[in-house]
Amino acid sequence: MSEQSIPAELPSWVADHVKLYLEDPEKGHMWDSTSRGGPGVLPTLLLVTMGRKSGKSRMLPLLYRKVDAGFVVVASKGGASKNPAWFLNLLETPSCEIHVGRECLRVNARISEDEERKMLWGKMAELYPPYDDYQAKTSREIPVVVLEPTVQPL
Repeated sequence: MSEQSIPAELPSWVADHVKLYLEDPEKGHMWDSTSRGGPGVLPTLLLVTMGRKSGKSRMLPLLYRKVDAGFVVVASKGGASKNPAWFLNLLETPSCEIHVGRECLRVNARISEDEERKMLWGKMAELYPPYDDYQAKTSREIPVVVLEPTVQPL
């Protein structure tokens, strides 16, 4: 991807996480979620999308879980009524990249549906129980995204 930027509108704790991840991927990979109501140290990846408005590469840390098909992330936005910008970026350009620790992968994003979504939601809510609270706060069905690695090298 082209020049990567940390969105200026990110809360400082998220921007700090991105900076740490870029400087020390092993430390950035495992995030202490207790400050945000989570159960402790959890795995994160950096999702790099193409901004649908800016055309610039955008980077954001997200909790994830590894599954057979790839990596699962949740477009929760803390239970807000609208989907997060990164999700909207993926709808427009599903081809993106992720950093998982020191590994960089090109992936294609797809939205899970029906039984797959239900199963993956359960796995993600097990990892991070506040997801269930987020879903209870909003009338939208929070998307569960599968990031499937491609064979294309970065």
